[in-house]
Parts: sequence; structure tokens; C-alpha cells
Amino acid sequence: MKKGIVILFVIVVVCLFISNKENVLIPSEAIRFRIIANSDELEDQELKNKIKDEVEDELFKVVSKAKNISEARSLIKNNISNVDSILEKYDITYGISYGDNYFPEKYYKGYKYDEGNYESLVITLGKGLGHNWWCVLFPPLCLLDEQSDLSNAEYSFYVSEVINKFK
Repeated sequence: MKKGIVILFVIVVVCLFISNKENVLIPSEAIRFRIIANSDELEDQELKNKIKDEVEDELFKVVSKAKNISEARSLIKNNISNVDSILEKYDITYGISYGDNYFPEKYYKGYKYDEGNYESLVITLGKGLGHNWWCVLFPPLCLLDEQSDLSNAEYSFYVSEVINKFK
């Protein structure tokens, strides 16, 4: 009998988890961060990742001080010159756009993130024809990629915890 209850419990949990895979974990009031590489050439992708790491570190320091989305917006706008200073160190043309920017559809950790225009900071390197990288800058979910050993359940719980903190 106990074995049957355990099996039924596991089936219910799996079904609930699978049915929630299409849920978007990004709150409606969020600020995304995206970097688009010049091309898909290895050198351009490596440069994108190098710039991403440096800019992400700078932005996280800034946005981590925000208590709400209004503060995050102000902090980002007031620190775009810092992002510009980082990019000027590299031998590539670039563009920086803060506002409503287009994001393609993305699947990550079993979740679908819809394409569309979202409030964001977007850096386009060179011609912007390469693969992009993006995350949620506020609430601060960018660092989740570094925790890639998390299971989907742990990931979902952690994301929900961070989002609820900034509601």
C-alpha cells in the first residue's frame, strides 16, 4: 500500500511539474539585459562573452541596490556611461539601447520565454548578426546561469523566491 501511495505521489508531482513547464517565470515588471554578438564566429562569440562578464558585474553592483523597479530604472539610466566606458576598451563598434527592445523566443531550463518587446538594456556589438545572450537584470536573476547544476525544481523555487522579494 505504501509503495502505491509513493508511486501515485511521484506521478502527481511529475504531472504538475510538466504542466508548469510553459509558465514564464519573469514578472511583468522586469528589466532584461541582452548582448548581441557581431557574428557567430568564435572570436566574436568569445568577445561577446568577455564583454558580458564585465558589463554584467558592473550592472549587478548597480542594480543590486534597487528596492523596486523604479529605482532599478534610475540606477541603470544613471550608469549607462559606465557601460559605455567598458565597451570603449574593446576594438568594436557597438550600440547601447535602453527601453523597449525586441527579444526572440527562448527555452531555458524547460521554460518558454515568449518573444516580444521588453523593457531592457541591449548592447549590440558590430553588425549584431550573431547569437545573443540575455537574462533578467531586475529582479536580479542574471546570476542563475552560473548555477547550472540546479535541478528544474530548485531553479523554479529560487526564481520564485527572488521575484517575490521584489514584489
